[in-house]
Amino acid sequence: MPIEFILSSPVPLPDLSVLTLLGVFVLTALRQVGSLRLQIWQIMTFGAILVLLLGEISPQEALAAINTDVLVFLFGAFCVGEALNRSGYLAWIGDRIVSRAKDTDQLVLLVLFSTGILSAVLMNDTLAIMGTPLVLGFSRKYNVSPKLMLFSLAFGVTTGSVMSPIGNPQNLLIAINGNLDSPFVVFLHSLALPTLICLLIAYIVLKLFFREEFGKSTFTQSEEIITDPELASTAKKALSLLLILIICKIFLVEFFPAWDFSLSWIALISASPVLLSKKRVEILKNIDWSTLVFFVSMFVLMQSVWISGTCQELLARLSPQLGSVSMILALSIGLSQLISNVPFVALYLPAMGSTVSQGQLMALAAGSTIAGNLLILGAASNVIIIQNAEKEGKTISFVEFSRIGILITILDAIIYFIFL
Repeated sequence: MPIEFILSSPVPLPDLSVLTLLGVFVLTALRQVGSLRLQIWQIMTFGAILVLLLGEISPQEALAAINTDVLVFLFGAFCVGEALNRSGYLAWIGDRIVSRAKDTDQLVLLVLFSTGILSAVLMNDTLAIMGTPLVLGFSRKYNVSPKLMLFSLAFGVTTGSVMSPIGNPQNLLIAINGNLDSPFVVFLHSLALPTLICLLIAYIVLKLFFREEFGKSTFTQSEEIITDPELASTAKKALSLLLILIICKIFLVEFFPAWDFSLSWIALISASPVLLSKKRVEILKNIDWSTLVFFVSMFVLMQSVWISGTCQELLARLSPQLGSVSMILALSIGLSQLISNVPFVALYLPAMGSTVSQGQLMALAAGSTIAGNLLILGAASNVIIIQNAEKEGKTISFVEFSRIGILITILDAIIYFIFL
């Protein structure tokens, strides 16, 4: 009888998509297989190919999962960022931002708060693209640890993007589907102060982990030179277009949401001066194509995990508690690591029911965004930063990121819980 019972009630095996994703996490943490050093995009691509070969997702479903709007946006932003960096105009702008920094403390504070505040307007992925060569330049110029600069950028763009409906894609989804009358006012009123406190927390934690880097002597300032004036002029036009279109988007999201336009249009129009310039071939050769491959692979693997229903089943079991701020924050931070924050928000919004309060929506925005501070794969901006840094021979390991990120995320969650 016991044997019959065991045979008729087999223990369900973990879903293959989830196991593949866990394998991707492990490989990302190790990044070394024998003498082979793997890059993050290669690991994610291997995961996507594996779920396709295992039949966990069909080729048709995989193609449908690829978000072309995001890819086009990133392509355009990469073109603008590469032109800014290659011309020397980006370093010139950065020099103006940190020109008042007298020591490492002030430099880190300026990087955290300037990138944090700008990411609320320009979107965190945009700042990640443009900011990586900038902070590595600061590292060389001021003889500061490149890891400290990369951490400052990563935590700055992720945390700062919390307080705006266009700071990141998941916030935009909440603003559009959450029926907020005045999304910019609501986000700033609810999340600006705790976000600024969290940026200060990031500074304190970084000072704790990099104490030997702080308190260094006064910096010697030197003027940055624009190396390619013609390309710099083109990049300046592209950057101006980007800012104008983002201001238009802010206005439309706030007052005329029905007339809103996609992020891909912003990126393509902004990149048009670069793509029409004489240096377009040089720019296209040097943009970060591997990160675009990473995104395609991530869309496929995350969709496979979504199709498995693992996260949906968990949310269904927890449905009575889904509305509490503590549960929203905890699930947002945890499950965003598995299916990424945008699909998680798309899943969680309808799961909360028809009567959703403003506080619940803000908790969802905060939790799904600060999830990016926990692990490297918690935010696409982290991957953009690390892969761009590795082009210059610098990196942050999975373990290095998590040992600092876990502490920052716990403290951030406490701050947002207190305010919400």
